[in-house]
Amino acid sequence: MSRILLTIEYDGTAYAGWQRQLNGLAVQQVVEEALGRACGERIVITGASRTDAGVHARGQTAHFDTASRIPPEKYPFVLNTMLPQDVRVQAGRQVPPGFHARFMTCGKQYTYRIINSRHGSALHRLTHAHVPVPLDAERMNRAAQTLLGRHDFAAFQASGGTARTTVRTIRTARVTRVGDEIVLTVEGDAFLYNMVRIIAGTLIEIGQGRRGEDAFTRAIGSGNRLDLGVTAPPHGLELTRVDYPEAAFAEPEQVRWHEEGEE
Repeated sequence: MSRILLTIEYDGTAYAGWQRQLNGLAVQQVVEEALGRACGERIVITGASRTDAGVHARGQTAHFDTASRIPPEKYPFVLNTMLPQDVRVQAGRQVPPGFHARFMTCGKQYTYRIINSRHGSALHRLTHAHVPVPLDAERMNRAAQTLLGRHDFAAFQASGGTARTTVRTIRTARVTRVGDEIVLTVEGDAFLYNMVRIIAGTLIEIGQGRRGEDAFTRAIGSGNRLDLGVTAPPHGLELTRVDYPEAAFAEPEQVRWHEEGEE
């Protein structure tokens, strides 16, 4: 048996999230069915992040075990002939038997996109949230800097989160604007359930002047979800990248496993 790691890109519009479920079509199910046909065996994949319904991914990763002799680098070519056009495998590589796509991550990057114009965008309606009132992107960016560092982000978790600890490290948080598009980029060691969408929703309120630039500092101190804004819509969110320590690909038994509540 070989363990294979795939990098997967998808438009989450038509799916009930990443994780296979009974009440809707999930990205995991679509990829597993294609792998089953390609490998001639039942395949179960494990993803790095359990993205919600409507959330997109540019760099989701997932591992699986197989007896197939398909060369790892050929999986994108094989699977993309079987997958729908809104799901694409971008890379495949063999990893050690102990490698785990979810528990061995050392960081993730998420991107949240907003169209800030009086009228919404026909072209970006499925990938950007629409905010029709003016937003102060510079004010939003200043507020985002207060997220940096290691903090207890208990207030940043939606109900239903299962993380054993709410302490996280945010390495990058920035808000940029080009024309009508505002983009939030946030990178950290791990994220709580709906954490990035709560950050985005709060930043929108800060950009409107409805909350102060110290909103995140206050919420970190209080641990109270009510000190933050609404959860932003899912379709503006993208899982951009998943990072692993180099040791995970060589000696995975030496890498500390961790659990997190996923976005």
